[in-house]
Amino acid sequence: MKIKHTKTVNLYLALAYRFFIVLVLYTLCRLGFYAFNHSLFHGITLPKYLVILYGGVKFDVSALLYINLIFILLHVIPFPFRYKEGYQRFCKWLFIISNSIGILANFADFAYFKYTLKRTTATVYDQFKNEQNKLKLFGDFLVDYWYLLILFAGFIWLFVKLYDLVKLNKPPHFTWPVYVFHTALMFAIALVCLTGIRGGWGFGTRPITLSNAGEFVDTPDQMNLVLNTPFCIFRTLRASKLQPVHFYDELTLNSIYNPIHMPADTGKFKPLNVVFLIIESLGKEHVGSLNTDLDGGKYKGYTPFLDSLISQSYTFTHTYANGRKSIDALPSVITGIPSIREPFILSIYSGNKTTSIAKLLGDKGYETAFFHGAPNGSMGFSSYTHLAGIKHYFGQNEYKRTGDTDGTWGIWDDPFMQYMAQTMNTFKQPFFSSFFSLSSHHPFRLPDEYKGKFPKGPLPVQEIFGYTDMALRNFFKTASAMPWYKNTLFVLCADHATLSYYPEYQTIPGYFSIPIVLYYPGGNLKGKADKIVQQIDIMPTVLNYLHYDKPYFALGFDAFKEGNDNFAVNNNDGTFSFYQGDYLLINDGKENNALYNLKADRLTKNNILEKEPLIAEKMEKSLKAFIQQYNNRMIENKLTAN
Repeated sequence: MKIKHTKTVNLYLALAYRFFIVLVLYTLCRLGFYAFNHSLFHGITLPKYLVILYGGVKFDVSALLYINLIFILLHVIPFPFRYKEGYQRFCKWLFIISNSIGILANFADFAYFKYTLKRTTATVYDQFKNEQNKLKLFGDFLVDYWYLLILFAGFIWLFVKLYDLVKLNKPPHFTWPVYVFHTALMFAIALVCLTGIRGGWGFGTRPITLSNAGEFVDTPDQMNLVLNTPFCIFRTLRASKLQPVHFYDELTLNSIYNPIHMPADTGKFKPLNVVFLIIESLGKEHVGSLNTDLDGGKYKGYTPFLDSLISQSYTFTHTYANGRKSIDALPSVITGIPSIREPFILSIYSGNKTTSIAKLLGDKGYETAFFHGAPNGSMGFSSYTHLAGIKHYFGQNEYKRTGDTDGTWGIWDDPFMQYMAQTMNTFKQPFFSSFFSLSSHHPFRLPDEYKGKFPKGPLPVQEIFGYTDMALRNFFKTASAMPWYKNTLFVLCADHATLSYYPEYQTIPGYFSIPIVLYYPGGNLKGKADKIVQQIDIMPTVLNYLHYDKPYFALGFDAFKEGNDNFAVNNNDGTFSFYQGDYLLINDGKENNALYNLKADRLTKNNILEKEPLIAEKMEKSLKAFIQQYNNRMIENKLTAN
């Protein structure tokens, strides 16, 4: 049956109208998904659900652009044959069929979600590839949910009828000016599509992924209401899927390594303010006081203020990042979860239920905040911090002054850290705040007034560290005059290391070496322990120092606990670097490849794997325990203490 009341419109208006149709249909799918699964989501008010619907549009646009790229291209190439009836008939059914498949994927999750509690991803094939009765399972599914099949058929009928409501005007006469104009439109539409697929535009903005849905929700499970199924499939096509492992029985596993932390003592909880200062790219190499053996003891480094702060602080001899990217750092530091093979917040497990030091302290009545001078949304930090339970986000949008941006990444460190100090001074104590710097990032520029003010080294970033070190000095000077200062535990670390100059840092451990410093101006927390400490140890170390009195989950260790049986781990592109005692074990996930004695062989030139099989065996035992806890808990969504 043909539509009688059609409207004839311009080709580009028809394209926009038809894209709008599927956008509305996806919103209806989101409503249907919630209607079928509302009992699984609690505490969602109407205003909250409207925010979820609003956030969902960003993910629908991205998914629909993926699905319809060919359809759009066929409409925007600047040639007159686009208007031919046969060509448009082909485009119509390409549009109907491809989008019907996307709608079908959403409909399938109306029913399937209750079994998995997650939107279907590209790993669905792996879930069923070994089933011998796939057709029967599919048939049973259709029989059980016959009403969804009828609803889907009605949906597609409506889809086709809405498509036919518009038809194209007759083509214009294609002169050279028309060709040029249509070509310009093609490039403009391509730019709009690229922006829509990425979920935004900006130098520091990553393409949106599953974890970005956290920006619009209060709990990880609600992310499923924001997402749509085709988006989840597209974004996980190349995602790494962990495999369950069973090296040990549960009792043996927990005796070797248990990420559930129990209260260490009966001491009364100390409600100190906690401030994390995460410095972009500040490898340990660039801090003079942590390298007194370089250059025959003459090395000064590029952070004189930090050197003076370290002399009044507590640190450790071997301190490591768990990853090599900024996006790896926040889950490691704030949630106690490292990235293994790929960033945790970009993985298919980013929607798992987690806890964080911010959430745990927030439950104790702490006000919680995160400061990052980049445009809001940069690096996906706003989404992650929201999921981590941090209540207030202060970025470039909240910073009202103009003229303080570096033109690339955001607000210069010095003015933004002053803004942070003044803002924290309005907080009710106790509070938790975390700051992430940005000036020490490529292209390594300085504000004009500071050019030539700081020592230059063989690496361009080292001059910028002088500027960020000055910003830290000014921050502590301002903060020291504020009433909350002496009741505050400061933790300073880097997100990751950067380029290295000295051969001591051009090694596997050197590539991950960063400072980790704890400073408590109101207490007697000073010294240096001969111990391995990593980013994921920060959360349990701080919580235990505060005498936190409830069980919690973190994959790291309490750095103040006696003994040296703890370990550090990082994994870059599939290979584990495992540090324990004086040794580094390299393992490809299946077998040991190398063993180094870092105390005797700092440059890691002598592989002693065959000479020290017992040490390698002992370390491999702990590594396997870590892998089993990490993989199985990720897969089973067991990243909390209960």
